[in-house]
Amino acid sequence: MVTNKNKYMIYLLPIRCVIFAFIFVIGATIVNQKLDDICNWWSIIASAVNVFIICILLLFTKKNKSSYRELINYRKGETKAKSIIGISLLIFVIGMAGMYVAGYICYGVIPYAAPMMIAPIPVWVAAINVVVLPVTTALAEDGLYLGCGVNQINNKFLAITVPAFFFALQHSFIPTLFDVKYIIYRFISFLPLTLILCWYYYKKRNPLPIMVGHALIDVITAMQILATSAIPGLYEMMCRM
Repeated sequence: MVTNKNKYMIYLLPIRCVIFAFIFVIGATIVNQKLDDICNWWSIIASAVNVFIICILLLFTKKNKSSYRELINYRKGETKAKSIIGISLLIFVIGMAGMYVAGYICYGVIPYAAPMMIAPIPVWVAAINVVVLPVTTALAEDGLYLGCGVNQINNKFLAITVPAFFFALQHSFIPTLFDVKYIIYRFISFLPLTLILCWYYYKKRNPLPIMVGHALIDVITAMQILATSAIPGLYEMMCRM
């Protein structure tokens, strides 16, 4: 079932689901607020978790006498610009389509986007996170689900579906709300995209187009948060749209 010296890293696939749920629950308890009240901090928590996951990946690969590059099968100079552009567009289109279809299935609304995902935070924090969130997310998520998932499983069906499942499921806890409809909405939103990305990676074994496209879509999200944080009334206006 598994293929190389990093084989035990496959068991890390559920780790982000657990960490996010833990942080949000403990965080809400510490500040004595409801989970709904701290949802706007999801992007900052995500960046922090990303850094933690990257450190874990580096630690495990070093212990196994490997490297992060080897884990994700990165080979310098093998990626063409058209691949990056094509996959970036695919991520944007499938990502948006998945979100809207899931919104219709769960809430009967098109277009639908969870409003807390662009809720304002302190402007200076949002500005820093425009860079930090996209970079760390691409390194952490793609390193985990492609490197520790797809690359470690021999069976084609399982190599695509198992990492894709956890890749999508983690989003159900970013932010964490114990609402079944919301959890299903977030999972369905991302599952088509994660299946396609894991399939593409299984076929090409080239992480760079996926990582660049992944980072770009997170730049858009981070820029929206910066805009709602910097412009009074924008968040309320966007929620009414």
